[in-house]
Amino acid sequence: MPVLKEFRDFALKGNVVDLAIGVIIGAAFGAIVSSIVDDLFMPLIGLALSGLDFSNLFIVLNNPGNVPVPSVAAAKAAGVPTFNYGLFINAVVKFTIIAFVLFLVVKAINRLRRQEAAAPATPPAPTAEEKLLVEIRDAIKAQAK
Repeated sequence: MPVLKEFRDFALKGNVVDLAIGVIIGAAFGAIVSSIVDDLFMPLIGLALSGLDFSNLFIVLNNPGNVPVPSVAAAKAAGVPTFNYGLFINAVVKFTIIAFVLFLVVKAINRLRRQEAAAPATPPAPTAEEKLLVEIRDAIKAQAK
């Protein structure tokens, strides 16, 4: 079963495990951002715009049965096709928030990397061989005087 061993070696490499953890954390972060946008930001923006609910902004594309469609959910339940531009606005706001937060994270990481690179490294202590060579040099200098 060399294929299984090769797959196990691949799957257990550090980078693959780190990537998997990153994807899981990213999904959880996406759920948090969705909640922040849907439950906090959009109601405040809607309130500022006279009670407008972005998640319920849509245009009915075709309604041959003249079914009442007061919401996107009602339109989906009735099978009426709609153009849901309000949901698109929500998605754009979510993307903008995620992109901005990731920008701040990358900026902070880059700042830390620059600080580590700028920090002067202390020179290593001389080895025993180097100490011996310094003593020999100093002894030769002392004899020459």
